[in-house]
Amino acid sequence: MSAIRRSAFFLWLPVLMAMTAQAQIYQGKQLVQADALANVSAVVPGEPFLVGVRLKMQPHWHTYWKYPGDAGIPTDIKWEMPEGWRAGSIQWPIPLKLQEPGDIQIYGYHDEVLLIQQIAPAKNFTSPTVKLSAKVNWLVCEKICIPGDAVVTLSLPSAPTNSPANTDLFARFQKQLPGSPGTNFSASWKSDGTGLVLNVTQPDLAKFPSVEFFPSPPENVAVGHPRLESHEGGAYTFRIPLDNAKQDFKSLPGLIVFGNATDAPDRSAWDVSVGSEKATANENSTSRDVVRFLIFGFIGGFILNLMPCVLPVISLKIFGFVQQAGQSRARIFRSGLAFIAGIFVWFLGLALVLVIIKSAGGQPVWAAQFTNPYFVLFMSAVVLVFALNLFGVFEINLPQWLSRRAVAAGGSMHGDAGSFFQGVFATVLATPCTAPFLGTALGFAFTQSATVILLMFGSIALGMSAPYFLLSAQPAWLKFLPKPGPWMVRVKQLMGFLLIATLLFLLSVLGAQRGVGALIWTCSFLLVLSVACWLKGAFITPLASAKTRGLVLGLMLVLVIGGGIYFIGDKFQSAAAVANPTASGGGWEKFTPERLASELQQGHSVFIDFTAEWCITCKFNESTVLETAAVQAAFSERQIVKLKADWTNGDPAITKLLKRFGRPGVPLYVLYPGGTAQPYVFPELLTKNIVLEKLETVNRAIASQ
Repeated sequence: MSAIRRSAFFLWLPVLMAMTAQAQIYQGKQLVQADALANVSAVVPGEPFLVGVRLKMQPHWHTYWKYPGDAGIPTDIKWEMPEGWRAGSIQWPIPLKLQEPGDIQIYGYHDEVLLIQQIAPAKNFTSPTVKLSAKVNWLVCEKICIPGDAVVTLSLPSAPTNSPANTDLFARFQKQLPGSPGTNFSASWKSDGTGLVLNVTQPDLAKFPSVEFFPSPPENVAVGHPRLESHEGGAYTFRIPLDNAKQDFKSLPGLIVFGNATDAPDRSAWDVSVGSEKATANENSTSRDVVRFLIFGFIGGFILNLMPCVLPVISLKIFGFVQQAGQSRARIFRSGLAFIAGIFVWFLGLALVLVIIKSAGGQPVWAAQFTNPYFVLFMSAVVLVFALNLFGVFEINLPQWLSRRAVAAGGSMHGDAGSFFQGVFATVLATPCTAPFLGTALGFAFTQSATVILLMFGSIALGMSAPYFLLSAQPAWLKFLPKPGPWMVRVKQLMGFLLIATLLFLLSVLGAQRGVGALIWTCSFLLVLSVACWLKGAFITPLASAKTRGLVLGLMLVLVIGGGIYFIGDKFQSAAAVANPTASGGGWEKFTPERLASELQQGHSVFIDFTAEWCITCKFNESTVLETAAVQAAFSERQIVKLKADWTNGDPAITKLLKRFGRPGVPLYVLYPGGTAQPYVFPELLTKNIVLEKLETVNRAIASQ
């Protein structure tokens, strides 16, 4: 132990206690030791102080900076503190730039690092001591990568005054924190077709042999390797490639790092983070992009009508048009507009929710509600009720006070209100389907302003509703549909069976999310719900007495509420979520960020299938392309590692990588060819030719390293 570490240790020991966490043991060695320290001897209520999580690594092993580079995961710290206490963001020391095999460039730390955060205690804190704990997660790598975690604990007394502690250690790492540029510093950015160019001028930079730019991009921006293009005196020009340069970023957060050598211990850095605002100099190009993606959204919305999960409800609407043949043009048009209104209300409502999430600092994702098993359960119940209605078990009636004019012929669901809710219902079922063009359009929209998000969702709604607007606006076209007759009863029942097929799909999703036990309890609740629907159809009739109606209604409520409490609130809730499988058939293995980083560091080619049980497009691509003999043979021949990223339960690590590639959800298919090649993103709808042609470009020698 060095003199500095020894003095820091003995200075720390009398004034506080930190528990050293046991991390990974590899070949008999503990790769990382983690502990927590403070820069004060005691806590003064209301007076901020610093804490640091120290990671000590075995020689040649490294952890990662906040931007890990081509591979890796940054260290994550989550503090548990008393109510009213606040923890600031991590203060990251200047990292090292490290080169890995396969031209993989990462940013991280060797030997030892102290990640500092400011803690603001509550002013009314009165306890004699305070115990702070933090869950720390990291990835440590050498030739392989191993994830690690620890819970570090720090105990400090409370006092009216305090004195400094661990002074040398904190001073050493605070000296390594980036600073602000001086008054003579200037920086300018410009974008071109491949990325960004940064021009930096500061006379003092001419004194240093090594001047570099370390990027720190947002999660959804893929950055290539920055390089120094030219320098003269204190003026430097850096080129930063962007894999998604089409987004026209006009600047990029990052550090100007300078010193006597690239790894000199006395290096300094200036933080030139000025955000990642969209370029305004290229407004015409941006406007063209918006129009192009709005067209993609319209096409994707139109194709949603052909998705299997939507077809049953769409068939109901077509069935409604058949029933309306021969009625007044105004009535047909009003019913069509009500259906279209349901589509727009759902899409624009969803857009508003996503805008709110984004304005609050969150990252919106598409179809996230289907990662919630309770939402899938609710939709299963709704689909079953609609199916029973089509089978004639009961009739869905709207209260007369709700809207007399909205209900046709005694309150059936064929009125305007029924059309509206059918439109909403169809759109809800369409959410898990990412039609071709739709994923690209949504990925673009989620990086834009609230106005563009609303326009994009409006464009999708317009595409989905276009056929119904044309049919309702031109009733003469209804003559091409069959005439009303007894056959309609059979068609109505057939639509019920299609809804049962949709129900089976939803139940399969539930089984994947929560297991067989949860599936059994769900089916038990659905059985009780079916009995309640039968009671309504059999006993709550226009001729039934008020007493009979009341008794049956009470029995229905008891069945539904009691069944919900017992089967869902108790049994279903107690069923643990099913972890994503560790491996799948056909040689697919479970995706984790650590596994991806390890494979890339070894120079292997990697193909990732981002999928989910509720994603119809994903299942279609897998059965018709990825699981075919020809594609499987191509994977095997080139020794490509196949990873399956299962997003059924909304894995945060998968969500993060989806955002990095600018996608709001699944499906997503990415090929890391190995070597210096950048990852290739496939279209949402795959064909054998697309996949096989791209796999042909993978260098077998690189893939088998």
